[in-house]
Amino acid sequence: MHVLVMEDEFLIAMDVEELCREHGAADVTIVRRLDELGGRSIEQEVNVAILDVMLGGTSTTDFARTLTQHRIPFVFATGYTDFEEHVDAGVEVVGKPYSAAELIAALERAMARSNKG
Repeated sequence: MHVLVMEDEFLIAMDVEELCREHGAADVTIVRRLDELGGRSIEQEVNVAILDVMLGGTSTTDFARTLTQHRIPFVFATGYTDFEEHVDAGVEVVGKPYSAAELIAALERAMARSNKG
């Protein structure tokens, strides 16, 4: 399992990486800015993603659409309290601060939904 974590807060990213590894992720890629992707076709490398809504002032919603097109499950993990109303149906939003159990459960639900499609 390869997890993509898009998070610009260093400590949060490290905590999420550890959490993912504790729950079976073999590989975790952390991206703190969208330009770190460097044109890579990350959708061919990852199985699931955790996206912060804003990375260094740049929205991740276009990237989320790319994940959707490639049928890669993901969740948004964000501190934006009013963001959920702007998200496509079926995409889960986990509000910061979140517990480890909340995040893992949301990822499991996202993966389960993608397996049914």
